[in-house]
Amino acid sequence: MLINRSKIFLIALAFLTSPFFVNAQNLTYKINWQNLDLSSDTTFGISTEKAYQELLKNKKGVDVIVAVIDGGVDISHEDLKSVIYKNPKEKLDGKDEDKNGYVDDINGWNFLGGPNGDVEFETLELVREIRRLDAKFGNKSVDALSKDEEAEYLKYKDMKAELTQKLTEAKNNLNGIYGFKTVLESVVKKIGKENPTLADFESFNATEPGEAQIKKVMVNVMKEEADFITFKKEQIDGAFDHFKEQAEYNYNMDYNPRNIVGDDENNPTQKIYGNNDAKGPDALHGSHVAGIIGAIRTNNFGIKGVSNHAIILPVRAVPNGDERDKDVANAIRYAVDNGAKVINMSFGKGYSPNKDVVDDAVKYAISKDVLLIHAAGNDNMNLDLDNSKNFPNRLYADQSGTAAPSWIEVGASGPVDDNSLKATFSNYGKTTVDVFAPGVRINSTTPNSTYTEEDGTSMASPVVAGLAALIRSYYPKLTAIQVKNVIMESVVKINHNVDLMVGKKEKTVPFTDLCISGGIVNTYNALKLAEGMSNATSAIK
Repeated sequence: MLINRSKIFLIALAFLTSPFFVNAQNLTYKINWQNLDLSSDTTFGISTEKAYQELLKNKKGVDVIVAVIDGGVDISHEDLKSVIYKNPKEKLDGKDEDKNGYVDDINGWNFLGGPNGDVEFETLELVREIRRLDAKFGNKSVDALSKDEEAEYLKYKDMKAELTQKLTEAKNNLNGIYGFKTVLESVVKKIGKENPTLADFESFNATEPGEAQIKKVMVNVMKEEADFITFKKEQIDGAFDHFKEQAEYNYNMDYNPRNIVGDDENNPTQKIYGNNDAKGPDALHGSHVAGIIGAIRTNNFGIKGVSNHAIILPVRAVPNGDERDKDVANAIRYAVDNGAKVINMSFGKGYSPNKDVVDDAVKYAISKDVLLIHAAGNDNMNLDLDNSKNFPNRLYADQSGTAAPSWIEVGASGPVDDNSLKATFSNYGKTTVDVFAPGVRINSTTPNSTYTEEDGTSMASPVVAGLAALIRSYYPKLTAIQVKNVIMESVVKINHNVDLMVGKKEKTVPFTDLCISGGIVNTYNALKLAEGMSNATSAIK
């Protein structure tokens, strides 16, 4: 899942007291900023509201099914429930009326579930690859290796070193945040208030070791945070839970939850498994993505999705950890077979041992005129240099050098048209990332009819998926490749430089070096271009 957690991860005192933290907090974000217009609203959204007001009045669109391959969607959310996919051929009766092999798949499917439960946490693919190679090399003498095996063995040793480093960092971070959390809770107890204010921290008399540091940090924090309880829950407790999850599940060689699913995990082409729980145990990420795409625009509460005709098809394939290639492939095929014309994929990982299986599913989607939208990732990494660490991607693994044509790779942008326009966390690449879209402090739907702001290319990708759905709704004769071309050619070109951290050095680079299109997607421009392209296509026919 590609929500950016950088603020949580960098909760260390030096970060919390730095000018960067204060400046980031001081920026005010307008409601629905991702859909606003730079000229009229002074916020670098994608001009969706302007398009509805000026281009779509009195126009009728058709519903477009958008698959959200993710960790689950809260299908009963007040701002989503009326736009959730409903399978017209299926009943909730324990039978497979539509004969697709997925019993009672009324609102989508869950490839992370089994007869008695659902997978919530998973290991990294790195761990699973080490397990596989342990069986191959664990008891083998290095001298007995063939030349072909030697290369794989060296990769195996590098993987083990990488895992050791990750696990060490996770444990160190867990210990650090535990110490911070423990002293903070002691200070709050001494203050005697459940929800202390800035004044309470300023007047606190620090007497025990560590309390003076906590006081200094919290005085700084509370100058920017409106509510201590919310801050502690989201940042301190959130960081603790994250590092605990890494140590106990993501990097744990002894953890394997696949018995819950009950499939043959060594058979990457197996298709029939899972259950019909479209929500799953943690639907925050998927619900947030779904709302950005198509939350109801006319109900006078909640948020506004980009598209007013998106039907959300939840397909659960992404755990808290690395998704498995077979689940991703099956999710893509399921989405296509159930009528999706746009597929959003806000997830990614560093290894893909069965990429050929995913590629086959992508080719199947392309053969059915489906547009795939993928989040570029949150590592501030140049994918031109190391796209091998970003899966899935459009480049096929068959060594042919060919790539998926109807695929859009999305980076994340912020709301201000200045040198901060590129989100600090967003991956980029002049030949690998197609477009940028809003992905900072995006407010959207979360479970139990709540709303939360999140950062990440996970948020930017559904902005583009919503735009693609909107184009396909009002101009349904355009093909997936034509819709991609419309989105690419209608961006707002960025002609200035932006800040970019390269290693530990901050540089200033042309925005045009960050993506193929050199700009930010724009609904207004895209619909105008789609109108012209649609008319031209009709005239030719």
